[in-house]
Amino acid sequence: MGTINFVNENKQVVAADGANLRIKALENGVDIYKLMGKMMNCGGYGQCGTCLVEVVEGMENLSPPTDFEQRKLRKKPDSYRLACQVLVNGPVTVKTKPQ
Repeated sequence: MGTINFVNENKQVVAADGANLRIKALENGVDIYKLMGKMMNCGGYGQCGTCLVEVVEGMENLSPPTDFEQRKLRKKPDSYRLACQVLVNGPVTVKTKPQ
């Protein structure tokens, strides 16, 4: 079991090991999309890149970046991940909608 701390929303969510970050956020009312992402997201298939989050703490408790993530985020900081591609395996702190 792990916890996901959403900094901007001041919300903490309990997640089973292997839980998908995007799904846990949406199940718990955490809005991870900016305006364009709300209208044009791919539904969690890792194709659009609109579910961007910044990992503040606990990167070691997340699944390794997928090939798609590495390509999509190559010009972003190493702390950025796509929520739809991330599996949580321990405590993690994230910021939604990073600048």
